[in-house]
Amino acid sequence: MIWVNGVITDNLPMTDRGLLYGDGVWETIGIRRGTPQWLEWHIERLQWGLQTLGIASPHDALLRQEIATACAGQGRAVLKWIVTRGSGQRGYNPHTAAEPTRILQVSPWSEYPADYAFTGIRLALCETRLAHQPRLAGFKHLNRLEQVLARSEFGSDYQEGLVRDYHGNVIEGTMSNVFIVNADGTVSTPELSQCGIAGIMRRYIAQTLEKMGVECHIHTLTLQNVEQAHAIFMTNSLIGLWPVREFSGKSYNIPPLLRELQAALHTLS
Repeated sequence: MIWVNGVITDNLPMTDRGLLYGDGVWETIGIRRGTPQWLEWHIERLQWGLQTLGIASPHDALLRQEIATACAGQGRAVLKWIVTRGSGQRGYNPHTAAEPTRILQVSPWSEYPADYAFTGIRLALCETRLAHQPRLAGFKHLNRLEQVLARSEFGSDYQEGLVRDYHGNVIEGTMSNVFIVNADGTVSTPELSQCGIAGIMRRYIAQTLEKMGVECHIHTLTLQNVEQAHAIFMTNSLIGLWPVREFSGKSYNIPPLLRELQAALHTLS
């Protein structure tokens, strides 16, 4: 089911800047028993994106009311939440748009094979690189063409792809964040000030590791760092945590730490 500005419809004006220019932001939120998961963090990131793009934020009470309506009666589902700059005159000038467009879409939960979480996934190395644009780094803007190109590089033999920037630094997966477990037991995840998405699950994992007394470092990661890691895992708010069992011709173990993190996630479902 889809709501546009609070009305059930699947129609969008052809003048909407989200369609014309990717001028907007979005969030994907898991729903469990009618409750949106990590809602406050999603709202925080969406507001960050709106502020960065200079899009007027819809009233907080209105957003929450529409989300509650969309989630009501849902068991396990996925909510996609989009805010565009709205309709405007032809051309890039953003100041011609009068009112933001709010789009909510509820879809069935994506059921991935249990083996992805239990025995791990095969991770491909993508050749598509992410360009640096620090003003757009961190949040989910509507231009996802780099991810589309990267995802088109691998088929069903792989479950996710690893993406780098033009300096060769590892940034993220096509739909996930990447973590590595180092030989000394510490955990590392890429620094995302120039490009990439600061995932909600990435934030949760970092906080959980801190509570567990495990050091989690956010810094530049090279391909060599990843290849030499003790373990690799991918995260997002829908898949949870997928260990990597194979990458670049090498097999990886799944250490107890990853099972502990998965157990922590299981308590939330």
